[in-house]
Amino acid sequence: MKLSLEIRRCDDVAVVACKGRIVYGNEVEALSCTVADLFPRSRQLVLELSEVETVDGAGLGELLALLARAQERGCNIKLAAPSKAVRELLELTRVASAFEIHATVNDALRAAHARAQAV
Repeated sequence: MKLSLEIRRCDDVAVVACKGRIVYGNEVEALSCTVADLFPRSRQLVLELSEVETVDGAGLGELLALLARAQERGCNIKLAAPSKAVRELLELTRVASAFEIHATVNDALRAAHARAQAV
């Protein structure tokens, strides 16, 4: 399944619901462009991964690249609700240590709102 992305806003936080595969090619490019377009408008982003089936090396690299670009712009990215397989991959590759990962989107939204108020 290709990657589909749905953007919704919750106050000042952009939530990108990802569904499908985050893999080399059009999928990684779509994620990169979609998230990069949000940086000027949103300081807090949540990537919902509950319906992501798989992530390959290019996908992991792009997640880290997006985090670096976000931090350069004073933005923050949180990951929410990764499936067990995706969570294990993030932990195995140590990508998880770079991100704040939350069990649910609501948990990630609460953390994002708290961070926005602290800034």
